[in-house]
Amino acid sequence: MQRRPSAPAASPRSPVILVDGANVYGSRPDGWWRNRPQAARRLAAELDQLCRMTGLACTLVLDPMPRNGKSPASTSHVTVVTAPRRRRDAADDTIVARVAALPDPTRAFVYTSDRRLSARLAALGARTAGAGVLLSRIDLVCRSGAG
Repeated sequence: MQRRPSAPAASPRSPVILVDGANVYGSRPDGWWRNRPQAARRLAAELDQLCRMTGLACTLVLDPMPRNGKSPASTSHVTVVTAPRRRRDAADDTIVARVAALPDPTRAFVYTSDRRLSARLAALGARTAGAGVLLSRIDLVCRSGAG
């Protein structure tokens, strides 16, 4: 059995950050469609660096990888979750279920540019921001070394 890495301690009011993986890496016109597993691993590494530099933790939610692809591994700051089935909106449904299961769904903050998913999350009281906001934050913090 694989042990899950422990995330940094969160206070009862700290945000629960989730990332709609395919939506975020899919917003970069960098050829991600040629190698989705590699795009997912690159995003996971960037999230890990961002979280280490900011002291936060997040959950990266992915669609199932192609048969020949391997999902990125979880780290101490990034928990990687793969939707259980390959079907339309599988990762979206996983994100909604995780937010709905929180004792206080208003603590959830989800990065996605998917309008339908954002509407579903808003109905639960969660907040969202677009993929571009997260990618800009990654660029600012990770590439410049700013905190």
